[in-house]
Amino acid sequence: MNHLLVADDHPLYRMALTQAIRGFMPDARIGEAEDHDSVMAYLQANPDTDIVLLDLHMPGCHGLMGLASIRAEHPGVAVIVISAHENPATIRRSLDYGAVGYLTKRTGLADLKNSLTAVLSCQEWLPASVRKSVAQAELSADDHSLDEKLASLSPQQFKVLTRVTRGLLNKQIADELGIQERTVKAHMSAIFEKLGVKNRTQAGVLLRSLELADPNSALP
Repeated sequence: MNHLLVADDHPLYRMALTQAIRGFMPDARIGEAEDHDSVMAYLQANPDTDIVLLDLHMPGCHGLMGLASIRAEHPGVAVIVISAHENPATIRRSLDYGAVGYLTKRTGLADLKNSLTAVLSCQEWLPASVRKSVAQAELSADDHSLDEKLASLSPQQFKVLTRVTRGLLNKQIADELGIQERTVKAHMSAIFEKLGVKNRTQAGVLLRSLELADPNSALP
């Protein structure tokens, strides 16, 4: 039985997406989450989840930071991004941060079905209409540099960094991750070196730069 998680902060959209999936996957187990914390809690409690359909903009999850943290902490779970963002560079960066599929919120039922079928078959999927533009998308020098720096972090180092961004102290991070405080300090030293920063504040700012402007925020 396939196990999916629909993660979006709009209840009606979650319901519509869940009903659409059930139309062609009637036996699937489908969970729902409304913010980043509930996504992480669900994945922790349900490690057999196959796919997360992830909105890039939810409370606690604005832009690529949420995607990156899911991939770091649950690397066995496939993530399909569903977003109002249609910029090829944003789609390209989503794939660089571990998404295996990307759908816009204007996606039709056929593309939704095709994306899930492809990802469950361990294939990457993009709508045909954007494949060429995404392949040709050029990232800015700053985006490319940031992507390379964050990609150099180990999964455990990324876990530590996300908790630094939340304002946790070393002891709190150690307790949450179940490791020694001296191990957290060692990770912090490695993080500073890899990111080219001098302190926790600079490291947190670098990670938060993955946030993207919500394209819906400008709508009347």
